[in-house]
Amino acid sequence: MDGFKKRLSDSVQFRLSVTLSLAILIVAVLAGVFAFVSALGEAHEMQDESLRQVAVLFDRQQMTLHYPAAEQVAGDDEESRVIVQYLTDSSKALGNDDATIPLPFPTTLTDGLSTLNIAGENFRVLVRTTVRGERIVVAQEADVRDKEARESAWRSLLPFLILFPVLLLVVGDLVRKLFRPIATLSDEIDQRDQQALHPIDENHLPTEIRPFVVAINRLLTRVAQSMEAQRRFIADAAHELRSPMTALSLQAERLSATEMSAPAHARLSSLSRGIERSRKLIDQLLALAAAQSSAERSQASVSVLAVYRRVLEDVLPLAESKCIDIGVESVDDVQVIINEMDLLILVRNLVDNAIRYTPFGGRVDLTVEVAQETVILQVKDTGPGISAEEQIRVFDPFYRSLGSDEAGSGLGLSIVKAIADRTGATIRLSFSDEIKKSGLCVSVWLKRGMTRPPLPRHLQG
Repeated sequence: MDGFKKRLSDSVQFRLSVTLSLAILIVAVLAGVFAFVSALGEAHEMQDESLRQVAVLFDRQQMTLHYPAAEQVAGDDEESRVIVQYLTDSSKALGNDDATIPLPFPTTLTDGLSTLNIAGENFRVLVRTTVRGERIVVAQEADVRDKEARESAWRSLLPFLILFPVLLLVVGDLVRKLFRPIATLSDEIDQRDQQALHPIDENHLPTEIRPFVVAINRLLTRVAQSMEAQRRFIADAAHELRSPMTALSLQAERLSATEMSAPAHARLSSLSRGIERSRKLIDQLLALAAAQSSAERSQASVSVLAVYRRVLEDVLPLAESKCIDIGVESVDDVQVIINEMDLLILVRNLVDNAIRYTPFGGRVDLTVEVAQETVILQVKDTGPGISAEEQIRVFDPFYRSLGSDEAGSGLGLSIVKAIADRTGATIRLSFSDEIKKSGLCVSVWLKRGMTRPPLPRHLQG
């Protein structure tokens, strides 16, 4: 009962369904009672009219009465028969048995209808004076009349008994359909990406909930403006820091050319590495701000293998320093629909991340596959991989896997996720070796473009 009350107070849809059902029930009960009483009265009126018609027919045909003998007449039904006798013959009644005619009706009855108890049975009696001056009695058992009238009245309730459950089903289905736009709107908003802050289409929504949607759209606009302001602040701050860090890097290079003691040179080397990490962080912040920007970028058909080649040229020195075998396993070129710079930044961050977390002498493979209208880009490494518990958190800015000693900004996968969200791509993380639960495999689903002839095989590692 508590659950019903809670649901009734929390759910407008359930409250509306219950209210309409109760209203239908009350109306159906009142209408049923009225129909039953009306049908019962009409049945009695029809039965009285039948007695009048029998009396009129008897008078019109100037019939005479001959009372039957004591034996049963074939086809005679004592429960539904109509009794006709002369009122003056009531004195000739043989006893108080209603099975024999004449019956002992009072001779003082006036013309018209009345209900009498004769021989222990209730009768509906019509007394009529014929044109010949004879007074006749037309009678029928009242219990039989009442039984037939009640049956007729109950039959009049049959449409209500059928219509009531049908109306309940129709009302329930109608209420669900009326609230379906709200459920659809809820699913649409729930399935949105965190970066999708465009307004909700309010044209197809009911008037009652349109003001609520308008308020949500205004809130989304304010949130989008706030996020855009934060991105601009990060980009501006990173841009302003780039020049001082570049100047510090140049001064450190000039200082390293001068003669100094070994301890001073070691300290300068540490300073130079710190400056380089800071420059890397600033570049990553700028890249993240650009990836999260809502500005439209032109899209075109881009060669995946051409992007792979440019990325390999950039990261090859870092891979050689760790003796990592890196290359492209795929031979056939595939075209994807995306902004070329977005794809270049996405692949570069994935490959850079793979090289940094792959141990000395490891392997990094780049592949591309075609699946119907989509293209699957994969970057596999032989590093430690990422556990299932951490696979969701690694896309957060500045998050780094636990137990990792590799220096980094923690923004690489965040940039990849931001580009994927903005371009409609899908990312999935898994293990390169599912049996040993080692190595990281990053798969990216992109929209397929027009195909081109295969590139030379020297791209393979």
